[in-house]
Amino acid sequence: MLGDYAIALDDHSYMPTDLVAQCPHLKHIVFLGTGAASYMNVAELKERGIAVHTIKGYGDTAVAEHTIALMFAAARDIARMDRDVRGGVWTPQEGVQLLGKTLGVIGLGGIGAEVARIAKGIGMQVIAYNRTPRPDAGIRQVDIDTLLAQSDVVSLNLVLNDDTRGFLSADHLTRMKKGALLINTARGALVDETALIAALTSGHLRHAGLDVFHNEPLKADHPLAKLPNVTLTSHAAFRTEEASLTLLRRAIDIVKTIVA
Repeated sequence: MLGDYAIALDDHSYMPTDLVAQCPHLKHIVFLGTGAASYMNVAELKERGIAVHTIKGYGDTAVAEHTIALMFAAARDIARMDRDVRGGVWTPQEGVQLLGKTLGVIGLGGIGAEVARIAKGIGMQVIAYNRTPRPDAGIRQVDIDTLLAQSDVVSLNLVLNDDTRGFLSADHLTRMKKGALLINTARGALVDETALIAALTSGHLRHAGLDVFHNEPLKADHPLAKLPNVTLTSHAAFRTEEASLTLLRRAIDIVKTIVA
């Protein structure tokens, strides 16, 4: 399909280097989002003279709202009860009240800041960790160990790169408060998946709300899909009409700039 085109718009499709190598005229890939590194080897493509363009900030509110939605769903076991009721089983689950609980936001970029703003609005206490301190953020910032130890809910909002891959390691997961909730709308590769499954299976973590995974789409027989204390969505946090229109406008602007 790429044929002789010089510019490709990529809406979350994998672009392996060996495939790109078969497109001698391709010079630019405009990735519709921020996480191009999850779908292609940006450094290898750069060596081949191919620029990868990403688009930031187009859906901060959309992703933040989805993060909060997953937080509520995880706190109240909404997906589990929905499955049960549809299957003819009536088992009311006892949930967690979020008012007054502590939310730890890992990553204070545009999305993390929006998550913090909304969480404050529903009466949560918010603390944050950012790899580079953000004194202008208006949020109490702590070291990562303090955040994990004090947070009833942890929201992962980091960008994926070589420095952050596997950031939430097995050791970090064990330092989280017992019974905590983990919400990840950033990138699956930020978390040690095997350790996450173990923490959910043992009950150390009460629930996880996940929109992103190491390999997408998530297969039906994946261990995460079989755990009752996991709420899953299909990498859809950024998908609202408002965010999509902004994203496409910015992609077109990038193409116009390249052509000019």
